[in-house]
Amino acid sequence: MDPIIAATHADPYPYYAQLRAAGGLAFHQGLNLWVASSARAVAAVLEHPDCHVRPTDEPVPKAIAGGMAGSVFGRLMRMNEGPRQRCPRSAIEPELAALDCSEVKALVTARLITPDAEGLHNAMFRGPVCVVAALLGFSPAHARIISELTAEFVACLSPLSDHAQVAAAQLAAEQLSGYMVELLNDPDNSSPLLANIRRRFAAMSTDQTVLIANLVGLLSQTHEATAGLIGNTLIALHRHPALPRDAANINDWIAETLRFDPPVQNTRRFVAAACEIEGVRLAAGDVILVVLAAANRDPMLNNEPEQFLLDRANRQSFRFGAGRHHCPGQGLALDICTATLQALLATGIEVGGLKWVYRRSLNGRVPAFSF
Repeated sequence: MDPIIAATHADPYPYYAQLRAAGGLAFHQGLNLWVASSARAVAAVLEHPDCHVRPTDEPVPKAIAGGMAGSVFGRLMRMNEGPRQRCPRSAIEPELAALDCSEVKALVTARLITPDAEGLHNAMFRGPVCVVAALLGFSPAHARIISELTAEFVACLSPLSDHAQVAAAQLAAEQLSGYMVELLNDPDNSSPLLANIRRRFAAMSTDQTVLIANLVGLLSQTHEATAGLIGNTLIALHRHPALPRDAANINDWIAETLRFDPPVQNTRRFVAAACEIEGVRLAAGDVILVVLAAANRDPMLNNEPEQFLLDRANRQSFRFGAGRHHCPGQGLALDICTATLQALLATGIEVGGLKWVYRRSLNGRVPAFSF
């Protein structure tokens, strides 16, 4: 076991406890990187100004540099620091926070959800992206195409992708960007969300390629993390059949799943300048694996961290990250997950009959289900 393999292990949490016990910020010789596993260390790394989301000498992964996927990647707010991060974020984040949850629920429930493996897959992976596409003003037919292209594009974000997947991601990035250009040029687009994002963005920048890239990024961020949260909450329902599971308390299930078994297990930070964190001297160029899932179960963060408690008092977690790169669409993600899980439970899905494996990933914990 190592901190990267752990993300898709059947039960990585005893190992995470060992990491915390060995030191909140410790060097892993085998992986040649630092591992932050305690709540204090994780918070300190995520907040530190010299801990960046990309290496200084490789802002875009070499595997996709030079193509459209690399062009989109290089403009994403989540992959940048300073003005290149703050400008698109300040245009998009407040508008996502202002969305009406009833509109999101209506878009989710308008989709056909069936209580079988294919229906569950579509509800997890296709549905959330279709909702975001619809909010931006895409028609239902276009939203389905957008969701398929997004699934292909996200492959470029993983170092595990093979040559064929990267090539498909490059093509998907071109097509998604094209659809966004058409959307922005459509005089009949009546999406308040898109209009307000454009208004805010125009006050800060005239670079439409940045706006287009971050609209594509909004779709890609929705894809796997939202699917993982829906899936891991279903696993929690499977594992805790004695706990109440009516539609009214599904928010508690989601919140505790985000703490107990989050879809994003870890993230990375790259040290841009020599600094000290939690008494450890770090050199420029050092890499830090930030194990969010380990920190969520730190006894210093939550009492009885190994217990799954729906009524947990003062629940704390790094559920959507922290610091300047915390997820800007957390409210939207929660609304989509809540509505999707309510719709799935309403179909009478046999949660107790679920079987699953975790999809290959270096940082995500996303189940693929069968019955």
